[in-house]
Amino acid sequence: MTPQEITTGLISLFGDAVQAHEPESWQVEIENLRLLVLLSDDRSWLRSLVTIAPMQDAAPFMQQLLEANFDETQETRYAFFQNLLWGVFQHSRENLTPEDFREAIVRLVALQQRGLSDSFGKLAESQIRQIIRAAKQQGQSLETTMQTLERFYEEGVMGGMNLDAQQRSEVLGAWRYQLERLWNEESDS
Repeated sequence: MTPQEITTGLISLFGDAVQAHEPESWQVEIENLRLLVLLSDDRSWLRSLVTIAPMQDAAPFMQQLLEANFDETQETRYAFFQNLLWGVFQHSRENLTPEDFREAIVRLVALQQRGLSDSFGKLAESQIRQIIRAAKQQGQSLETTMQTLERFYEEGVMGGMNLDAQQRSEVLGAWRYQLERLWNEESDS
């Protein structure tokens, strides 16, 4: 893939937002996206990057991010550098096709747009499953478990002390939905 093909590919995706500094770097800045495309010093490797979140925000989701790298992100990856979580794509420039480059950029933008929401959802589901397993080990029913969570919210154990009645109802509704959705998936052992 030539530097001109990189420029052409980026312009086809982002139009006038592309700042090309051929033959070694490109930058795209639009709304909430800053994409960098860099070539190695010998111009044999291409690296594309987007920032996703500060490291301190992403650190609680390290396990989910690494699992996503293994199973979901395809040729893009999550990486930490300079106290930031990045979405990264690296490839040999010589073997990279314009179509593969375009697909990788689209995936990077999707990683950036999702931010930490996927990781948060996986962590939350894992914790809800732990609550269900613990409740079942104690012989609790779904309804008893929900009552316990409601009591925890009333006492401030699970936060939410400054929520109004509507907000608390929405939070508890979300808990109920997740508990009902996952209750039968977790074994009683």
